[in-house]
Amino acid sequence: MSGNALLFADDPGPVGGKSPAAPARNLRPWKVMIVDDDPDVHALSCLVLRQFSFEGRGLAFVHGYSRLDAQRLMAEHPDTAVLLLDVVMESDHAGLEAVGFIRETLKNRFVRIILRTGQPGYAPEQKVILDYDINDYKEKADLTDIRLTTAVITSLRSFRDMMIIEHNRRGLKKIIQATGSLFEPRSIKKLAAGALTQLVSILGLDESALYAQASGLAVNGDSGSLLLYVGTGHFSDRVGEPLENVVDPATLESIHQSLERQESLFENDCFLGYFRTRQGSVNLLLLKGIGSLEEWDRELVRLYAANVSLAFDNVWMNREIFETQQDLTFTLGELIEGRSNETGHHVKRVAEFSRLLGGLAGLGEDDLELLWLAAPLHDLGKLGIPEAILKKPGELDSAEWELMKDHALLGARMLQGSNRRIFRMAGVIAVQHHERWDGAGYPLGLKNEEIHLFARIVSLVEVFDALAHERLHKKAWSLESTLEFIRNGRGKRFDPRLVDLFLENLDEFLRIRAQLADLPSVPEPGTECGV
Repeated sequence: MSGNALLFADDPGPVGGKSPAAPARNLRPWKVMIVDDDPDVHALSCLVLRQFSFEGRGLAFVHGYSRLDAQRLMAEHPDTAVLLLDVVMESDHAGLEAVGFIRETLKNRFVRIILRTGQPGYAPEQKVILDYDINDYKEKADLTDIRLTTAVITSLRSFRDMMIIEHNRRGLKKIIQATGSLFEPRSIKKLAAGALTQLVSILGLDESALYAQASGLAVNGDSGSLLLYVGTGHFSDRVGEPLENVVDPATLESIHQSLERQESLFENDCFLGYFRTRQGSVNLLLLKGIGSLEEWDRELVRLYAANVSLAFDNVWMNREIFETQQDLTFTLGELIEGRSNETGHHVKRVAEFSRLLGGLAGLGEDDLELLWLAAPLHDLGKLGIPEAILKKPGELDSAEWELMKDHALLGARMLQGSNRRIFRMAGVIAVQHHERWDGAGYPLGLKNEEIHLFARIVSLVEVFDALAHERLHKKAWSLESTLEFIRNGRGKRFDPRLVDLFLENLDEFLRIRAQLADLPSVPEPGTECGV
């Protein structure tokens, strides 16, 4: 050959390996796969493209010599940008069979396939282009160094553009999925942690990269201070500290710029997401070690940040609603107890005991919160019981006791018309918390697991608290007498599994009781009558 014809070299490079083609600017090189049964073609292709660079990135070569090599290597290297593929290898149509496998079996629509053949009669160009999903078709005799370089550049441009489109498609899908979950009612801490996780996902980092190479934090500002809420990497053990004690001076300066401008920034190898709620709280998300992001990555992050800002507003609004519900249930619970002359922190202790025992029993966080809010209303039906009975000193007679037992059904009736989840569950607890494990309780005679778990939990902890405190009809019991009553009720009055969990973790219940103690008193064994 002469002129611009290709000259063959001797070294074919390693089978299935990578030939060195140093990437520029330390950017990840474009991956080019050469599959041809002629070793000289491999050597010459590498020689022609050895100094190649496109958009600051060099090439990394992967070599194969048969159809099976092409199929195996493409499965192992799905991020290949360009495939230079021979048509005729171990068979006349080996290359075409490899194309079918790559497109149909591997579902790889992104790699740009350039077919090269030294025997064009075996695979006519027009038929190949029409019948197979290839991107270029070259005869080896016409493939000069300039034409090879031009074909690779054209293919890389096409691959780059397709990957930008695919990257944006996946990024938008992640944003839709992420912001959908972010708008669920949750705590500020959960939102910050979720936002960090999703931000890392959008940027294409995996979990190991997050902890090994990048560090993220979420901070919340109230009353002029910024505190670390959630951290990853080297921020993970600094939760609760003021921000100025956590980050380096350059990062702190970027944070101050974000606060002054009241906007998100890309500064000093980090992303700063600025979010201000309608209530005035300032929240920041910081991700360090992210490197130089492409512009389309930045656009995705900006779009995500805008949605996170709305999510923070949503959480603050939900928190206000939650606190209103909390105040309502606890105030109403205390009103009920006050009407019975059973003042103090009984309903708060029952709520905290219930949440603790529910957690020990394996309830999830959402159920624990629901139980905690519903438990204070367990005796709501007492609002319908005459005060003469509620405030009678000493024991009730049989007729009075029958009236008193009506409070379980009354409480359920008061709550049954509500569509609110908290009040519906409070109704279940109200009607069932006097049922017994052995079926001898009231008002429905339920037994074992027919009784809702929430009601079984409240039944146990309510008795524990009631026995330990003085009531109109009884003195306060000692701890020993209270525990003996509970042990004797195991499998009879109470769920045996809950009794075991309670006794195994007694110290935690006693700690709560001490924190929410009524006026100091010394419990003495008293009249140990009905509860």
